[in-house]
Amino acid sequence: MAYFKLTIMLSSLILLLLVSISSASATYKHVPGKTVPKAMEVVVEGMVYCQSCKYSGTWSLAEANPLGSAKVSVVCKNYKNRVTYYKSFQTSESGYFYAELKGFEMSHSILDHPLHACHVKLVSSPLAGCNLLSNINYGMYGASLRYEDKRLYGKEYEAVVYSAGPLAFRPSYCPPEETRLIS
Repeated sequence: MAYFKLTIMLSSLILLLLVSISSASATYKHVPGKTVPKAMEVVVEGMVYCQSCKYSGTWSLAEANPLGSAKVSVVCKNYKNRVTYYKSFQTSESGYFYAELKGFEMSHSILDHPLHACHVKLVSSPLAGCNLLSNINYGMYGASLRYEDKRLYGKEYEAVVYSAGPLAFRPSYCPPEETRLIS
């Protein structure tokens, strides 16, 4: 009985994965006399913060400040674990990054899908006082992407938007806790 339930659950998960992959694959727009591929882009968005000294060493972003001009990278690897895409992106003044993965291609539609092929990593911070990497949401080693059913549409353009993070740098120096309590 347990084997039967496990088989049904695994079959359902595989079916769900195939449906989500097919919805993210390239679509075609019909033009009289021709079939023209509609441009399908992959976009990753997220936020980068400077973690508060009060919560340094934890995964908490309470009292964190958005970090403008920080750099993150998007790294995608194929099913053979080889890097197939790499590009760095800079955050806006509000700490937000919008990374269009121009040139990203999947050689294998299931194994090279952005959800498991791509990760976002922290690269650099513009603030000398907040420039140490933290591993909040795995920003040091690669934050996984999340699909949140978000798409952007335009004439001859469609983008599937994934989320990553939030990510954070941590302060390079935090005063001892007694000093922070006195201030």
